[in-house]
Amino acid sequence: EPLRPVGCKCYQTQGRVMALCGGNGGVTDEVAATRPVRLLDQVRDRLRVKHYSLRTEQAYVGWIRRFIRANGLRHPRELGGLEVEAFLTLLATRGQVAAGTQNQALAALLFLYREVLGLELPWMENVVRAKRPRRLPSVLSVPEVRRLLAVMDGQCGLMASLLYGTGMRLMECLRLRVKDVDFGRAEIVVRDGKGGKDRRVPLPQRLREPLAAAIERVRVLHAADLAAGYGEAWLPTALARKYPNAPREAGWQYLFPSPSLSADPRSGAVRRHHLDDSVLQRAVRTARRRAGITKPATCHTLRHSFATHLLEAGYDIRTVQELLGHKDLATTQIYTHVLGRGASAVRSPLDD
Repeated sequence: EPLRPVGCKCYQTQGRVMALCGGNGGVTDEVAATRPVRLLDQVRDRLRVKHYSLRTEQAYVGWIRRFIRANGLRHPRELGGLEVEAFLTLLATRGQVAAGTQNQALAALLFLYREVLGLELPWMENVVRAKRPRRLPSVLSVPEVRRLLAVMDGQCGLMASLLYGTGMRLMECLRLRVKDVDFGRAEIVVRDGKGGKDRRVPLPQRLREPLAAAIERVRVLHAADLAAGYGEAWLPTALARKYPNAPREAGWQYLFPSPSLSADPRSGAVRRHHLDDSVLQRAVRTARRRAGITKPATCHTLRHSFATHLLEAGYDIRTVQELLGHKDLATTQIYTHVLGRGASAVRSPLDD
């Protein structure tokens, strides 16, 4: 009798079954042992070969899964440009997603066809990308930043101060290791930032003692993890094989560790990862309300404020570009909108 899996559609090919949407779908273990690699597993493997981040992997797999389900669980080889355009239109009209979200879905589908299925079809070059509107960043004034940081304390207060004091992105701050803080050179090394680039940012003098105290707390927690049989940090690429003792060293531990151990989503190893990003995001939202700040303010707003205040202080825009890790100077130039060179520098005729 034909198989009737639950939750996904399977394709019978030469006596083998290939599922599209992950999970065993009700297929017996005997059949599962003979079937080829599932499509979404192929996507994950290809993403890891090309060293995409875990978040990009989760996003791409999610969009591909939604695309397949939106087309009646048909195999992507049976679909083409019309179905891709219809899916993107559905996202824009019914889902009302932002232009960046729509372009991310398109990037996931193009990755599926080019990198996984090995297809380079003419319609791929003609798919219309959503035009992203040019938005000015939300920037806090110096007094507003002071009020925001004044109502924050503890670990979240230290991280928020780092975001403003160094211009780091949220995940760059959370992924800091103990060894990345250099008190002697008064700098912090940001490793594997956006685009896989490393850079150095200044270590704020006011944060030297809080950072030293945070490192000491990490050492105590790491010693307890080692005594309990854990204490190995995650190392990128093949560093764990090249330096087998490095994962247990204190320098490789996260500067802002999670309060509990967790299983690695890829390897399944139980480790102490860094603090979840939602913890700091919630803390900043709460602090914004407590500080009485009405304008939008997130973790990334502190990075915008860092760049704007440096430019206001007279620092060269190239220096700010390097500190922010921007590839294109045009990205940094957007912060010049608050420097009295735009609308704020024009005297209204009504005032005359």
